[in-house]
Amino acid sequence: MNTFYITTPIYYPNGPPHIGHAYTTVYADVLARFARLIEKDVFFLTGNDEHGLKIQRFAEKLGKTPKEVVDEMAVIYRDYWLRLNISYDYFIRTTDSVHEKVVMSSFEKLYRKGYVYKDKYGGLYCVDCEKYYLPGEYVEVEGKPYCPIHNKPLEYLEEETYYFKLSEFKDYLLEVLRNNKIVYPEEYSLEVISRIEKEGLRDLSIARPVERVSWGVKVPFDPNYVIYVWFDALLNYITGAGYATDLERFEKYWANVHHVVGKDILWFHTAIWFSILKGLDIPPPKKVIVHAFLINKGLKIGKSAGNVISIDDLLARYNGPDGVRYILSRVFNMSKDSEVSFELMDAIYNDELADTYGNLIRRVGALAIKKLRGKIYRREVDKKLSEQIMVKMGNYLERMKNYDVPGAIIEIMDLLREGNAYVNNTRPWEKEDPSKELYGLLELIRVSTIALAPVIPSVASKVADEFGFKIENPEKLQLGMLERYNIRNAPILFKKVPAQGNT
Repeated sequence: MNTFYITTPIYYPNGPPHIGHAYTTVYADVLARFARLIEKDVFFLTGNDEHGLKIQRFAEKLGKTPKEVVDEMAVIYRDYWLRLNISYDYFIRTTDSVHEKVVMSSFEKLYRKGYVYKDKYGGLYCVDCEKYYLPGEYVEVEGKPYCPIHNKPLEYLEEETYYFKLSEFKDYLLEVLRNNKIVYPEEYSLEVISRIEKEGLRDLSIARPVERVSWGVKVPFDPNYVIYVWFDALLNYITGAGYATDLERFEKYWANVHHVVGKDILWFHTAIWFSILKGLDIPPPKKVIVHAFLINKGLKIGKSAGNVISIDDLLARYNGPDGVRYILSRVFNMSKDSEVSFELMDAIYNDELADTYGNLIRRVGALAIKKLRGKIYRREVDKKLSEQIMVKMGNYLERMKNYDVPGAIIEIMDLLREGNAYVNNTRPWEKEDPSKELYGLLELIRVSTIALAPVIPSVASKVADEFGFKIENPEKLQLGMLERYNIRNAPILFKKVPAQGNT
């Protein structure tokens, strides 16, 4: 299948994006860029989740209307994604009129099919999560129920609401989760299956009375209610692909859709989302790729925890987007939470980007200019070096196709270390004509740079331009096919940062 549709979660714009948002978005961008590199037809969706009580209260604190706030924040988010070189195709906002129409028509369709009904509900509610918590789902602090994610007291709410018959989809969900390998890594699928088997499925409240939550999409047949923000938000994935505007385009991309989500929203993106899709007669997604948390000072990074690391600080410290993108991709972890500090990030940046990749570029480029005036003609590549390049490139491709971006990076860093060792062992600076050694090293650099292009696109383009090669499909790479390298410059790509070890 030659299409690749990838999505990030859409983000609550109750503050500017921070390292946690960048962590998810950069990872999705790397996968999108890799898919384009291997010549897939890519559609990459990100955006903002602009309705709900959290945004309403945020706006009230600022003395502004919710619309004013979300308009301002959309500009801010787009600016940060531009500064991080995020190559999205569509920035969706849940206040877009086309999306609101999808939300209303989907709600009405489910109501007509008997999957939505009206009834009374009472329960403990977290405003930040915008969800009710059932016994066993929350934690107790000094005998009081608290949200396990935001560490805030839950509010008791009782209201008449519209329910979605989630309970009717139990057998369907278990069959899909067990047999389709949609959730990746599989451990997360087993977690959802275990919860469904243990707790069953309770019908879900999917509307809020307008007197409590005014900022949202109105229930089409009952203006006294707005539609639950999670129901609204999840539908962005079908809106973005053209569900309401271009059915042929929608079917083309939906057949290979990949959602990237954090583990805290796994339940919404499996049990609830798959059930809504089934109710709408839409197949489940191709893949839900789940990652663990970034941890700072022992807690999940987030505005509520007060331990955010700003994107501005990262961009300033690591000399622009490529350094930040590399670090976030390198520490990315699906199964285990990743503790991050400036000490760790400095070490990755200095050791891998500056000392390993940057140093090899500088050494080989300077030698080529000094010894051969920058013109290196084709020579036979050393057999051992050639084998190392092809093995590492094969490993890289396998890892990238299995969404293992940090593993793929490690393969290329290992190859670059081999390149530095090859320079030390062959000592080309001592030879009158080091063409053979330099051509082999330049082939290693070419392959490594193409492999790193989805992660560090600006630097990769610069190296390709200065050394005279093209960024092309890594699946089609062959060694020894380039007739000549024309080295124009030996750039210093990454200036080392002082390792202060500050968090």
